[in-house]
Amino acid sequence: MEAYFEILSQCSLFAGITQPEMTEMLRCLEGKITGIPKGNPVFLEGDPARFVGVVLSGAVQVVRDDYYGNRSVLTVVSPGGLFAEAFACAGLETLPVSAIALQPSTVLFLDCQRILTGCSQACPFHSRLVHNLLQGIAQKNLTLTRKIRCMSQKTTREKLMVFLLDQAKQQGSAEFVIPYDRQALADYLGVERSAMSAEISKLKKDGQIDSSGSWFRVLSPDTGA
Repeated sequence: MEAYFEILSQCSLFAGITQPEMTEMLRCLEGKITGIPKGNPVFLEGDPARFVGVVLSGAVQVVRDDYYGNRSVLTVVSPGGLFAEAFACAGLETLPVSAIALQPSTVLFLDCQRILTGCSQACPFHSRLVHNLLQGIAQKNLTLTRKIRCMSQKTTREKLMVFLLDQAKQQGSAEFVIPYDRQALADYLGVERSAMSAEISKLKKDGQIDSSGSWFRVLSPDTGA
């Protein structure tokens, strides 16, 4: 577990937790580290909504499939990221989403009930964990609000531009790398990949953006730079 202290310290769940406290905490919570091959499920829709996950290496994509098998990407979780906490805390019996390893990944699983309830040793860190957990859920609600804003736009072009301008604002630069490949971006925006790719080409031709793969640059509409 010591090899992952640096990554765990970047996770919102462990904010304000020292390394000695983290060692005691993970022992108390009985954390389990699991390796997931690329393309394999971390968990599937319908699995018990009991555990929260922390990505230690690789990347995990959280997705939802509709009745017809159409897939929507909810988020991509990179090392240090927490996922499935909202479902575990909501008291759901089963998960309404799936999580897939985009790369060979290592994930730490923690039993949510052990986080939310005190243990027999009355460990002092439980209150800090609960505070961090609730704050993290609130922050993800803000992220969901941004996604709803993108998807509420009427056209693929409008969805793309709202997303790209929001990314530029978040990263504080007109030039940035998004956390999605083209298919994942199309799934995130809820559009066809071919239609999205066509709109990206048109936006480049119109001088509004420049792009290559996951790299984008938003150009000034006045100067083209």
